[in-house]
Formats: sequence, structure tokens, C-alpha cells
Amino acid sequence: MSNTDAAPAEVTCAASPFVGILHPREVPLGGPRAIQVRRTLPQRERSLIGAWCFVDHYGPHDVRTGGGMDVPPHPHTGLQTVTWLFGGEVEHRDSGGVQALVRPGELNLMTAGAGICHSEVSTPNTTLLHGVQLWVALPDEARDTGRDFAHFAPIPCTVDGVTLRVFLGELAGVRSPVPTFTPLLGAQLDLPPGAEVALEVDPAFEHGVLVDRGDVAVGDTALGVADLSFHAVGCDELRVRNRGADPARVVVLGGAPFREQLVMWWNFIGRSHDEIARYRQLWEDGDDRFGAVSGYRGALTRLPAPPLPHATLRPRANPGV
Repeated sequence: MSNTDAAPAEVTCAASPFVGILHPREVPLGGPRAIQVRRTLPQRERSLIGAWCFVDHYGPHDVRTGGGMDVPPHPHTGLQTVTWLFGGEVEHRDSGGVQALVRPGELNLMTAGAGICHSEVSTPNTTLLHGVQLWVALPDEARDTGRDFAHFAPIPCTVDGVTLRVFLGELAGVRSPVPTFTPLLGAQLDLPPGAEVALEVDPAFEHGVLVDRGDVAVGDTALGVADLSFHAVGCDELRVRNRGADPARVVVLGGAPFREQLVMWWNFIGRSHDEIARYRQLWEDGDDRFGAVSGYRGALTRLPAPPLPHATLRPRANPGV
């Protein structure tokens, strides 16, 4: 998914001493008939959870009345995109030659590496579109790797009456086979009314719990839809409770602290202003670094890059590093 803000902010990605609840902001996605997404990362209080650097939550969005997702071909560098749906279906096409359907409960992991472009379009069969789009920053030794795409459908299991799907990493003795470039965790929890679960987690990780639906409390703190509860290194248990009379659902994210300096602007992750400016110019010039998407049928053949801000994009060091 593209960050389609008309004037994307400069973001210097780093850890921070913040611990608590991150509330989302609404951002339009997809042009003149945009759907609204709720963006929790990055923001001023917190830029990263492990290597997770971007969290968008969207839907349930009725595409019959408001239009669907239609994101033209757009570029990425230095990251992986993680698409995880709760409802609907999205067609993915990328310059690595991959055409795939993204369906609920199935991980689709695209590695941009040195450069890729892709499009995302909700299918005609979709009535309600609902899910999360996540980005993972690649470490320096892997950020110029080749394009790649992985698909995985985790088998759900039950822990204390709660349904668990682990799509990356390991949780409650369940491990995803999908390799990652840094230690990561990604999982979905479905909680029946009144259910509570205490999950042992790696205290060397930072963690976040994102609420998709329901009356959810993490520990003793109530969260709203698209709120993200952040837990710093040292936390060894996540206690999640559904306080309501309806089913609840959350996404658990985690990872080892990411100790490299990053600059993230629009759809690019780099290490300096000059790198970002070069990526942007290469995209505008149609350079082969990003390749081309075949079969996209939207009004725009490719998404133009917004202008760079009138300031130098600067990284900042992670506190304590």
C-alpha cells in the first residue's frame, strides 16, 4: 500500500521512551474516491515497534457505496509490506512478476529490497473491505536485497478459548515458517465475549497490541478501535481481555528494537536525505530500479511522487543506542 498523503511529513524513525496508548489519525487512501485509513505508526510519540514502522487499519468499508481500494503502481525501497485482511479481497500485482489475491487470514509479504513497484485493487467480489497494512524496515545488510513475495495461510489454534493465528515469528508455542530479516512477531487474536488470555512474550522485544474491533482492555487499560497499546522491552506478558458482549479482535506486533537510523518519506525508507531524493528522482524518471507492473487497469498508469519538503530530511539516533 502507498502512503498517498498529498504532503507527506518528514519522519525520522527511531525508538522513543514513550509507553502507553497510541491513538490513530485518519488519512485518505486511493485518490479522489479515497477510503479512509486509521494510521497509528509512525507518529511523534513513537516511530517503531521493533522493525514495524507503519501501521494502517481500515474498514469495514462498504465498497458498494464508497468505492473500493484502487492504488496505482507505486514504488518502495528498504522495506517489506505485510498485508493482512479481515474481510474482502485485494488483487496484488508487482514488478517482480507476481499477481496474487490477498484474502482474509492469509499473509502476503512483499519484499521491496533495493526497489519494487506494485498496485493494489479490491476485487469485484468484495463488498466489505477490512484489514491492516503494515511495513517492516529492512536492516542495512538486507535493504538492497532482491524483490520477493511470500504467501502463508496460518492454521488457527486455540489458547484459553481464544483463537490465535501467528503469521510471523512465534507466540504461545506456535511458529510461522516465514523467515524475517530481523526478529519479529505478528499474530491475530479473536476473543469471544468475556474471554481473557495471558500470553507469554519475549521480554527482549518491544510489543504493540492493535484493536480491530470490540471492547478490549490490555492489562487494566481500555482501548478503542485502531488504538495501539505499546509495551517496551522488559514486558514478558500481554494480558488481553474482551470486556464486551460481542466478539473482539486484535493484532499483536513485536520485534527486537531496531537500532539503525532511518529516514522514511512517502514510500521510501533510506538512511539520508540524499538517498530519499535519489529514489524519488529515479521513480519520476521511470528508472529500471523499480521495474513495471503488468496488467493494472486503473486511470493512472503510475502514482507520481509528491514534491520533497523544503527542508533536509534528517535521521535521529535511537535513544540509549
